[in-house]
Amino acid sequence: MRTNIVLIDSENVQPDSIEKLRHDHFRVVVLVGANQKRIDIEVAKAVQALGPNGEYVQISGNGPNALDFHIAFYIGRYSLEFPDSYFHIISKDKGFDPLIKHLKEKKIFCTRSASVSEIPLVKSADKLPPKERAADFFEKRITTAKNRPATVKALQSAIAAHFHTLLSSEEVGSVVQALKAAGHIAVIGQKVTYAERG
Repeated sequence: MRTNIVLIDSENVQPDSIEKLRHDHFRVVVLVGANQKRIDIEVAKAVQALGPNGEYVQISGNGPNALDFHIAFYIGRYSLEFPDSYFHIISKDKGFDPLIKHLKEKKIFCTRSASVSEIPLVKSADKLPPKERAADFFEKRITTAKNRPATVKALQSAIAAHFHTLLSSEEVGSVVQALKAAGHIAVIGQKVTYAERG
């Protein structure tokens, strides 16, 4: 799984939904102003829950674009440390867009979103109801697979991986139920069987 590095411009946005990034393939860096003395308690708790995958960086000095330059620096640093990573700048500042265009020309993947919940990876996992998630998973992972998950546990792991481990265990369970309701699978004990391919 590609590492997703999320750089949050906390001078420009109030970070939300950081808890949705609590997965091994996300690293979160919250950049705070040089004179910023306080951090919202909910943000602090969410970043702390990320363990080693979450950190704060207090920028040096002041100026209209000081934090923006720090974000550019950390993209350069992390692109060397994690060469296949995908960067997400969380900011409403459209001034980042020329940088993002340049990075893409250099084959460094980067997007800008106005909030964490607008990150394409997070948004796609959030927006689908169980029935549509089941259909998406079945079409993209099961119909073309040579080796299909033979146990409930293996099926749950495959569903979680398909949605980049952004679903809760309850949401994964709902996808399993939707697969059963659609007639795609049958579950006997812990064994999973599949409808014949048409």
